[in-house]
Amino acid sequence: MNSNQPHGKRIGGVLQTYLKFDPQNFPSPTQPPPDLVSPLMDQFMAYGNSRELTPEELAKAIRIDPSQFKNFGPSLDMVQAMLEERRRKILETYETRTVQQKARKRFHKSAKRGAQPDDRQRDVFRNAIQQEQLYELERLWYRQDNDQSEMARQLVVLIEQLGEKYQIDELAAKYTFTGQESMTIPLALQIKEELDKIEDLLNQVEEARDNAQIAILDLDELAEFMDQETMQSLEEMQQSIENYVREMAERQGLKKENGSFQLTPQAYRIFQNKLLGRVFGELQASRSGRHSNQVSGEGAVELERTQPYEFGDSITHMDIPQSFVNAMLRSGAQLPITLKSEDIEIHQTRNNPKCATVILMDMSGSMRYDGQYINVKRMAFAMEGLIRSEFPGDFLSFVEMYTFGKVRRQSEIIDLMPKPVTINDPWVQLKVDMSDPNVSEHMVHHHFTNIQHSLRLARQLLANQSTPNRQVFLITDGLPTAHFEDSMLYMIYPPHPRTEEMTMREGMLCAKEGITINMFLVPSWSQSEEDIRFAYRLCESTKGRVFFTAGKDLDRFVVWDYLTRKREIL
Repeated sequence: MNSNQPHGKRIGGVLQTYLKFDPQNFPSPTQPPPDLVSPLMDQFMAYGNSRELTPEELAKAIRIDPSQFKNFGPSLDMVQAMLEERRRKILETYETRTVQQKARKRFHKSAKRGAQPDDRQRDVFRNAIQQEQLYELERLWYRQDNDQSEMARQLVVLIEQLGEKYQIDELAAKYTFTGQESMTIPLALQIKEELDKIEDLLNQVEEARDNAQIAILDLDELAEFMDQETMQSLEEMQQSIENYVREMAERQGLKKENGSFQLTPQAYRIFQNKLLGRVFGELQASRSGRHSNQVSGEGAVELERTQPYEFGDSITHMDIPQSFVNAMLRSGAQLPITLKSEDIEIHQTRNNPKCATVILMDMSGSMRYDGQYINVKRMAFAMEGLIRSEFPGDFLSFVEMYTFGKVRRQSEIIDLMPKPVTINDPWVQLKVDMSDPNVSEHMVHHHFTNIQHSLRLARQLLANQSTPNRQVFLITDGLPTAHFEDSMLYMIYPPHPRTEEMTMREGMLCAKEGITINMFLVPSWSQSEEDIRFAYRLCESTKGRVFFTAGKDLDRFVVWDYLTRKREIL
């Protein structure tokens, strides 16, 4: 705009033409921000909290709506077109039949002219050459007594030449060449490398188009095929998207320290809310959702609904405004206002009994199968978020279950990992006296499953809770393989009847104290009918139930059972 233009003729606003993206208007405010917390939590649950995410890893993990960036930066369609054009020119220039013949003749000629093996290896060598078997040539090389011998050096040459022949055959099979110009062997290998690089870049472009993540593009390799101006625009756009991701990460409670992102309590809450939203969405779809009954009566939580006062009602829940309105409607607007019993309105209240729950989380060696331990940790976060937001008066505690039982705080759950298997023998029968001062837990194999000790800890935790509604959620994949007898720890595999007997005894003590045990049996490669029979025996002894669930549905099943229990209590 011309600053000397008269005020009366001045145009309202400044006209601009955007040839590139504008970092100040980026992205559209109408689009929801990407979920950065969930992929980071998934990463931490899979690897433990010590596994930090770099900005590059976070960029690859998150999902961004590509429509936010459709008007910014160079067109990915143009990048794709340039790569496809380069590939088309190569395919229309060369043919591969001649170079395939060259590679084959060179290999067989080297085999005939070079050193020959001794009588013991001659037949194997001849067959490897005729069948063009790279694996057999490598085996022959390992059998040589002296890797500096003439035969060993000859085998190295043949292995290299046959490997190049394999690559050329792969080039001819993977790409359709329509040209007439023949290639030398080095040129064919160079062209194969270039075409493979183009294929990788085209795949990256497709992924970037779907996810609006220019960060996944390998700009160093892309620079071989793009002009300088295009590369500069791509780099600027990549930097702007990284800045956007960093800003969104900070808003969602991700704190950057030493070049990597850390979780904050705010991020935990966001993840739990998203997790509960997904869980309750699935519950509603399966008609087993968030419908716990409310019992009206003498409770602590006031409802919006009111009722006329009756003898015995507590006036602490009186609806004062409505009661005075009733009095004025009855007697008019004269002072002083006199209240009578028929004027008084009382808020209905909700009776919300307290429930105490301990969740036993199997972290033995077998829980690594199919990533079941990740589903267990996801369930723990869902339950903690549910009780914190919906039932703040309830008690919830977690016990990590492996060769021992360990009480864990909510902040420690993300660090839990299945214990590495340290004994691979098919039969294991070990015992150790844990009262021995020379023995510590770190000296004991941790990958066994001690349900007995974990139930004992749960029973001790629940003993201090002043509510009759006490329960244990036992999440495991099968039979116990460890137990205590006084201070003696037994680790037995395959599972032994004595371990089952001691575990059932602990279950009976839970039943005696009014504690219900519900077991969630997740699938395992070693699961058998014996595992199922044990689960039923343990749960039936405490009037509990057994749930069979795929790992990915574990959080939904546990939350559903918790809500069902609350409904039954009410």
